[in-house]
Amino acid sequence: MRQSLTAACLLAMIATLPAHAGPKAPQMLVVSFDGAGENRMWVKSREMAKRTGARFTYFLSCTNLIDRPRADSYKAPGRKAGRSNVGFAPTTADVRVRLDHIWNARAEGHEIASHGCGHFDGADWTREDWLTEMASFDRVLKNAWKDAGIGDREPADWQDFVQHEITGFRAPYLSTGPALIEAERKHGYRYDASPVARGPEWPDEDGGVYLFGLPLIPEGPSARKIVAMDYNLFVRHSMAVDNPSRSAEFEDRAYKAFRAAFDREYEGDRNPLQIGLHFPQMNDGAYWHAIDRLLGEVCQREDVACVTYAEVVKASEARQAKRDDETTFGPSQ
Repeated sequence: MRQSLTAACLLAMIATLPAHAGPKAPQMLVVSFDGAGENRMWVKSREMAKRTGARFTYFLSCTNLIDRPRADSYKAPGRKAGRSNVGFAPTTADVRVRLDHIWNARAEGHEIASHGCGHFDGADWTREDWLTEMASFDRVLKNAWKDAGIGDREPADWQDFVQHEITGFRAPYLSTGPALIEAERKHGYRYDASPVARGPEWPDEDGGVYLFGLPLIPEGPSARKIVAMDYNLFVRHSMAVDNPSRSAEFEDRAYKAFRAAFDREYEGDRNPLQIGLHFPQMNDGAYWHAIDRLLGEVCQREDVACVTYAEVVKASEARQAKRDDETTFGPSQ
């Protein structure tokens, strides 16, 4: 299988196009997974990527790298130690397997980003609260191999990876606000993927932090708009209660919504399209099946790039540099 356009090829294509290239620009599709916990789903997602040529962004919750006996080592702002809305790893062995998945996924071109630790709603958190959560994430990841009893297996580049390659954040429940952006800027994150946008669009920049809005896309018989994320579809389709008997129906609805959103951009302005999923299988995997179908159909195209958020940030920087050059020197011929 041909892998989706590499980051270098993507940037080269953008650099040779006018700033407002419209449909001549590569169509970017960004698929992400929140939580990134269960090892079985790490296997499944990595296999999907190899089969389709896509690269994913995994938003990792750091409590998935803390086994239950060590739960008290994590304390979220305003919560008691050892509390987490997404639990903790069941065993040290489970953590060890997950660490291998994270490192192998990184080697395969995927991106690891932060989803915080305990998956708490930080709508009322201060900048300092968010910075505390971000520091907990960093601490857990930096010490993860040692704390799992396999410090001798820690990759040589692991510390540099944690410090410099984890550049993005998505807030649990997409609960964001000025305090979060201030904290991200202070912490050194390059982008936030928590907002919601009226449709597919390029990210805005806010003081060095790129803001990606998950788009509203039409869905269902009445084409009512919905956030392009599996949980939102799960709520609409079955009131957030699993209904395996209608899984095929829900898969088809999701696939048609995803494909129509992709086609509108591909045939139109070619804004990056984002679609968010979670590791838990909702409605018997309906939404994973839908995204697998989409990726298999579009990622092999020569003018499509199924890429990570970090790669879109680089493309955005190249696009802005092109605009700045054209403002200074006039349009390129």
